Parts: sequence; C-alpha cells; structure tokens
Amino acid sequence: MSTMSMSTMTGKTVYLAVYDTLADWETGYATAHLTQNGFTVRTVGPGAGPVTTMGGQRVVPDITLSELDQLGEPGDAALFILPGASLWDTGDDLAPFAHAARRLLGLGIPVAAICGATAGLAREGLLDDRAHTSAVSFYLDATGYRGGKHYRDADAVTDGGVITAGPTEPVAFAREIFALLGVYEGEKLDAWYRLFKNSDASAFEILNS
Repeated sequence: MSTMSMSTMTGKTVYLAVYDTLADWETGYATAHLTQNGFTVRTVGPGAGPVTTMGGQRVVPDITLSELDQLGEPGDAALFILPGASLWDTGDDLAPFAHAARRLLGLGIPVAAICGATAGLAREGLLDDRAHTSAVSFYLDATGYRGGKHYRDADAVTDGGVITAGPTEPVAFAREIFALLGVYEGEKLDAWYRLFKNSDASAFEILNS
C-alpha cells in the first residue's frame, strides 16, 4: 500500500495527461467517478493543440505540460494520471510526462500510470524501489529498469504514492485511485469494484446506501 499519507492530500484537481494514441478505455471509470465525487479533472497535453486518441477522439487539452511545470507547487493537485498510448513504445515523445511525474512525486503528489505509461515510469527510475505491476513483467524488463524484483502479478498495485495497472484492468486501476484519494472506502469501495468488475447487482444497494 502507499506510504503517502491521505492527511497531506488536500487537493481536488486531478491532472489527466492526454496525447496522441491515448488508450481511450483505460481512464474512463476513474475520471467519471472522480468528477461525480467533487474532483475537477483537467487535461494536460504536450502542447495547446488537440490530440487524437486511439479511438479517434479529438481532445483539446486544458493546459500544456509546460504550464503544469510552471505551477511550481500546485497545491490543489490531488493526482497525476498517465494513460497508456502507443507512443510510449515508439520513441521518447512522451518522456517529458514521465519527467513531470517525477517532479510531482517529489512535491508529494501521487501518480497513477496504466499500460504503456508504466514503462515510462520504469524508464524514469520511478519503479526501481516500489512494488508495481504492468501488462507482463518482461514488458518492463525490456526498458532496462532495475525494479524487476518489485514486480507483482496483480491487477493493480499502489506503493509509495504510485499506482500501476495493466491495460486490461481499468476497473482495478480506478479502485486503487479511489482508495488512495478516499473517494470510496471499505464496504463501498468493495461494492463499487464488484459492481463494475463483476456486474454484481447486489453491490448496487450498498454503493448507493
């Protein structure tokens, strides 16, 4: 579990990285329910122009990555989310987002990465000393990182303020985000997961009680 104390997390803005080839399905559960529970989600792009997701959706970023960097210590920030994208595996175009993740972690702001973004964090050295997961272990091994002994075969993992998940686990990814930010807790967190992961109708009443 994360070593970052919830008592230090007072922000209500979640920054969502957006870039070309972003995997549309990976962050929707998280951002939809964060917004419904009082958080503001702001998109962060590599520049001011629109990006095109893997599903062909055009997204105009709210702010640029350089503007995020200029915020200094963004006191309202609750989390930085990095979705997967084909670009994580085809060059260094998205490396600046991993650099930003390092900076924000240094300010005490947690980071959540799924799919290819986990490789970005691995290349940045952010998974060398944290328990983590991804699509498969050898995917991260190919980055040359030094955190292989900390790899976990799990749907999603939280450690040291960093959440990681594989590309087929958007629900588990969201669950870890909700747990870290206190969106849902205990029985309600479990009910949310059972409802959206397993279509367990009995969880609906608990979640809405």
